[in-house]
Amino acid sequence: MKRKLIVTGLLLPLFFSGYSQSWTPAGDRIKTEWTAQVNPANPLPEYPRPMLIRDQWMNLNGLWDYSILPKGCMLPDRYDGKILVPYPVESSLSGVQKTVGEENELWYSRSFTLPADWKKQHILLNFGAVDWKADIWINDIHIGSHKGGYTPFSFDITPYLVPGKSQKITVRVWDPVNHGTQPRGKQVSRPGSIWYTSVTGIWQTVWLEPVPESYVTGVSTVPDIDRNTVSVKVNVCNAHDNDLTEIKVLNNGKIISTGFAAPGQDVLLEIKNAKLWNPDDPFLYDMEAALIRNGKVIETVKSYFGMRKVSTHRDADGVVRIQLNNKDCFPFGLLDQGWWPDGLYTAPTDEALKSDIIRTKELGYNLIRKHVKVEPARWYYHCDKEGILVWQDMPSGDEGPEWQTDQYFNGQEKNRSWDSEQEYREEWKAIIDFLRPNPCIIAWIPFNESWGQFKTTEIAEWTKSYDPSRLVDPASGGNFYPTGDMLDIHHYPDPFMTLYDGTRVTVLGEFGGLGLALDGHLWEKDRNWGYVKYKSPEEVTDAYIILAEKLKKLIKSGFSGAIYTQTTDVEIEVNGLMTYDRKVIKMDKDRVRKINQEICHSLDKE
Repeated sequence: MKRKLIVTGLLLPLFFSGYSQSWTPAGDRIKTEWTAQVNPANPLPEYPRPMLIRDQWMNLNGLWDYSILPKGCMLPDRYDGKILVPYPVESSLSGVQKTVGEENELWYSRSFTLPADWKKQHILLNFGAVDWKADIWINDIHIGSHKGGYTPFSFDITPYLVPGKSQKITVRVWDPVNHGTQPRGKQVSRPGSIWYTSVTGIWQTVWLEPVPESYVTGVSTVPDIDRNTVSVKVNVCNAHDNDLTEIKVLNNGKIISTGFAAPGQDVLLEIKNAKLWNPDDPFLYDMEAALIRNGKVIETVKSYFGMRKVSTHRDADGVVRIQLNNKDCFPFGLLDQGWWPDGLYTAPTDEALKSDIIRTKELGYNLIRKHVKVEPARWYYHCDKEGILVWQDMPSGDEGPEWQTDQYFNGQEKNRSWDSEQEYREEWKAIIDFLRPNPCIIAWIPFNESWGQFKTTEIAEWTKSYDPSRLVDPASGGNFYPTGDMLDIHHYPDPFMTLYDGTRVTVLGEFGGLGLALDGHLWEKDRNWGYVKYKSPEEVTDAYIILAEKLKKLIKSGFSGAIYTQTTDVEIEVNGLMTYDRKVIKMDKDRVRKINQEICHSLDKE
């Protein structure tokens, strides 16, 4: 089934009365073809949360006032200019392209007017993501704060609205970048080699939506293909004692299963002759969840899910393999950093966001490892819809212990401060809560290459107990502990099995990194880096085929999944299959696709 997301609502190109401000991308670096498609009156107009859809909403993306002020200042009485939300202030598409730094704070402000028919409802202010610490004011009243750069958050702003007036929203953001202990991924204040430009402030869609006094906050699903059932839980804010939630499962508009439960309780629904989700046929069921009180529907939201199972199984040769829907599969894909030359963390358009997924599939892969970053909800929706498996990293941060790559760790784990540990735990749980319903995600990765690694066994076991429906790769690239579902080796450039675990899945979490710098598509002309560098597309394609053939031979020896570095060039790192501006695929597409498909289907049974 092809699932198309259509939501009608208040997309509002006229966010600002008297909108006349000119906007142009800042700077003169390379950009993607989608830069020209960014509309400053209505950037990223698509509904931002496909897993929980409401028909009425108001997009607040667009030009806001901004200022960069020393840390600790009061509410600004004047601003430096306009910034295009939701592109990070350091990005070209923001129209600003300035560095904030840990000593400063970034301020945003704008006004909005609510539609008349929203008067008797509660108004939620939603943020897709803000990096890192955000404080929010409505009409100069401080209403709340949020820490964490990768997860959505909301406020009920109803008590602070002035009836019949234009409303003012102010946002203050502080981000210590690499000078703090928070989860931050690859961003640093001084980028170079594998480290990239810092990202500060609002970097995902901001929107409003009207809701009743009691409303749905989330819909989670756990499919069971062995029993042809799906367990659904609908969480509700301000639920009453006798409230019910009703869940309807639909196939092409036809209701095929219905059930009731109290808010926050699971209901088990039968899915007869279930159509299974997989990369070759990513079938999605539609779902409606209603909150009912005294026989009356309070509100209804729309969602979706996929019927699929992820597990491990020892094959006839004694090798532990990953299984999808009870069949051995070999997940093979790309390390995907999710960076853009024009928007940094933020793709310029939804079409751009989807394009990397499409090209990954076109090149014959079935997997993406989302590397130390969490994407907007629409990226995972596109993965669900297009049929691509995802291994999801926790964004790394803080310091880690010595990195040991060819043995199980025999040193001393580094203790993180109480604040640092709490920041990690809270954001990791929030990430799992956010992404748990997406069928594309088949593995969680709490740590990468010992970076910020602490209490590995405890974190891995907590992750597995919190979401037993997925695999846990405790530390991609080490340090290694006998915990979780995977032993994950990194080896550049060639595939090589430095360790093997006969009790868990053994995977090659990173290899490759074959570099090719193409003139006209470089972030910087003379300062480019790759694990190995080649001079032509023919050379780098030949080198890739050699590595892929080596990987094929190692599958029989025990590798059960692999990740090639990487999807695109990123800033001065030029080891992508595509250039940073996405304008050139640097290898022979047909040759790469052919051998990739052979690897992906290497465990298929006749």
